[in-house]
Amino acid sequence: MKYKIALHQSEEGFSVWVPGLPGCVSQGETETEALANIADAIQEYLAVVMEQLEGAEIREIEIGA
Repeated sequence: MKYKIALHQSEEGFSVWVPGLPGCVSQGETETEALANIADAIQEYLAVVMEQLEGAEIREIEIGA
C-alpha cells in the first residue's frame, strides 16, 4: 500500500507526516531515517485503527472525482 507523505527539511533534520492519516507524524536526522520512521509510524497508526474497528460492521463507499 502506498501513502503520500509530506517531507520538510530543517536545520534539525527532517520532519515527515501523512496528510491522509491525521496525527501520523515522525522525524529523523536524515531523509532515510525519517522515511523509515514514518513507515513504522504508519504501521502503528493502522494497527490502532484496526483495534478500534474490532467488532464494527465495515463498509466501503465510493466518492466521485
